[in-house]
Amino acid sequence: MNLRAAIFDFDGLILETEAADLEAWGQVYRDHGAELTFEDFAVSIGTVGAFDPPGHLAALTGRPVDRDAADRAHRVIQDAILEGASLRPGVVDRLDEAGPLGVKLAIASSAGGRWVHGHLERRGLLDRFEVIVVPEGRLRAKPEPDVYLEALRRLGIVAGQAVAFEDSTNGILAAKAAGIFAVAVPNALTARLDLSRADLRVDSLAAITLAEIDRRMSNGRGQA
Repeated sequence: MNLRAAIFDFDGLILETEAADLEAWGQVYRDHGAELTFEDFAVSIGTVGAFDPPGHLAALTGRPVDRDAADRAHRVIQDAILEGASLRPGVVDRLDEAGPLGVKLAIASSAGGRWVHGHLERRGLLDRFEVIVVPEGRLRAKPEPDVYLEALRRLGIVAGQAVAFEDSTNGILAAKAAGIFAVAVPNALTARLDLSRADLRVDSLAAITLAEIDRRMSNGRGQA
């Protein structure tokens, strides 16, 4: 196999956190007599700093919003939703497949390190990944390619030897900017985004194997 590494996004790809994020902020908005639309929220998916919910809420209502209180309410609701959330289909299958094939595993996420590590640890997955990269220090969040380039550096491989699994527009743009073969694996929320820059799109990680991806990369074939 030419494929030597599989690099996974986290939010929305391994765990369906984005729908929980939208639902939690949606509840906070409703508590303030406002509505949060998908179109407004969508710019935040796969990146950081692109959307300011408390500020947006204040603009909608024309009233000041206690940022700390809004953030706390959002966090409580989101944590309750995610407490019993299952991994997305096929995640463990692909992790299990990687070892026998000699494929290294990494995470490249726009989320914070504590968030990613905490969820992976609670689900017994933290030790499965050789490298976990998040935007800290000089590393910028997606759609900039920084976290992917850093993952390649730490893994000791070049872009042509890796595949990136992503569910969002920003993630796919980051992977492609780093020169990596990108597989879009949208969830119910991100299926509404423009994922056309991906080399391949599948319904879930259960629908494709690393061996098949290696063949497609070698043959120069993307979309099925």
